[in-house]
Amino acid sequence: MVSEFRPGTDKTPDIKHPYSILIADDDASIRLVLSQAFGRLGYQVRATGNATTLLKWVSEGEGDLVITDVVMPDENVFDVLPRIRKQRPKLPVIVMSAQNTLLTAVNAAEVGAFEYVAKPFDLGELIARAKALIRRGKGAAHPTLNVLGLSVNTLEQTVRRAGLLVDLSPTEYRVLEYLIYRPRVIVSKRELLEHLYDYNWEHHSNVIEVHVSNLRKKLDAVHPEAEPIIETMRGRGYRLAPSLPSEPESARLLDQSTEPGK
Repeated sequence: MVSEFRPGTDKTPDIKHPYSILIADDDASIRLVLSQAFGRLGYQVRATGNATTLLKWVSEGEGDLVITDVVMPDENVFDVLPRIRKQRPKLPVIVMSAQNTLLTAVNAAEVGAFEYVAKPFDLGELIARAKALIRRGKGAAHPTLNVLGLSVNTLEQTVRRAGLLVDLSPTEYRVLEYLIYRPRVIVSKRELLEHLYDYNWEHHSNVIEVHVSNLRKKLDAVHPEAEPIIETMRGRGYRLAPSLPSEPESARLLDQSTEPGK
């Protein structure tokens, strides 16, 4: 399932990257969701509904990553990818398709896809794959997100708030990272549970409440005077706070030495 972003005027997490992502899909709703998702993570995004425009951008040297559907109105990815590989062999490409078959995945890999994602897809997983491909292509060694006063190292899976290490369990870290990859999206308890465990929902309905409660306590303990980072949307789930009041300069985590694009 693709998580949907709801429009609003709230300030989004402050993550800025110089890297750009090219998106090609004839479904306007998917272009919108992906453009908003990566845009809010700080990436420059260009989206098109046809292969001709995508090839033009690639030939002009644009894009550090391509995310493309298999079938588009003018051409399909099996014709497009060999030309991309010829022009820019190291440009990473993620292929998406509703044709969820092993043959489609194999064919995509044979013509140069770095990753294959079946539709409907999990937005957080797609973002994670995209970030990993960009890191790999740029040789980035320390992927750090700076968001809402947190410094999250996705390689080491460590979290700092106000410069202090937050001692999270692996599961608590995964909950936080999952929410970070979905800015302003309300994530239901069921969605979190399925992401973490693939458990039967009825038998584990209180597991997520416990993990979120523990996560909040640990985040608040290192910076008790700050506003809560995780909001509970009654009857709907959880989300990251759209914005926080300005913190003292000493509490801001703007790691200028961090490699961008993480």
